Amino acid sequence: MQPRHPEHHLLSRAGWLRAAVLGANDGILSTASLIVGVAAADADRSAVLIAGIAGMVAGAMSMAAGEYVSVSSQSDTEEAELTRERAELAADPEGETQELAEIYVKRGLDPVLAAEVARQFMAADALEAHARDELGMNEITAARPVQAAFSSAASFAVGAALPLATVLIAPPASPPVTVSVAALAFLALLGVAGAKAGGSDPMKGAIRVTFWGALAMGLTYAIGTLSGQVL
Repeated sequence: MQPRHPEHHLLSRAGWLRAAVLGANDGILSTASLIVGVAAADADRSAVLIAGIAGMVAGAMSMAAGEYVSVSSQSDTEEAELTRERAELAADPEGETQELAEIYVKRGLDPVLAAEVARQFMAADALEAHARDELGMNEITAARPVQAAFSSAASFAVGAALPLATVLIAPPASPPVTVSVAALAFLALLGVAGAKAGGSDPMKGAIRVTFWGALAMGLTYAIGTLSGQVL
């Protein structure tokens, strides 16, 4: 039977969208903050660019490594849970069927119907049924370490390239101001794009990232200015 209308759910985007938005946000914010801090210490354009490029490369690799390790840990936990569930299914299939039925009763099914649904799911694919309904695991939310690492590194590099490009076109005497304004604009656009892709409020997304971006760049500018006066 064909559905009357197609349904488009945004939850399937959750994994890669989180990694991509986080990477781009970090790329813009950390690189722009680094550039602003170094420029505020009266460094010349070459030094500012070198610091920015170094920050982009180091940050992209750090994001990739961090995402891979973090998501791999999640993947290991999921696999350990599935291994334990396989053993429980082999040792006590009747008990596991009853456990599944109790889950469905708690979700609102009649006990007789819940028992029948549990029995049919157990016959079709017992492990999948328990992974989905007992452990809350499914294909959409499954951990994908390589995908998360690549998304984070690539998006960080793209985000970091924006403030670096701004340095190249900015007047020599005004990198802190120009980069800060441009970075806040990029962050606002990213907040709107990420919110729209995830189906949430674009204004809230823009305000959130620009607030923290302004705070971070303000702090690094102050530190860079003080360092330039002291050193």
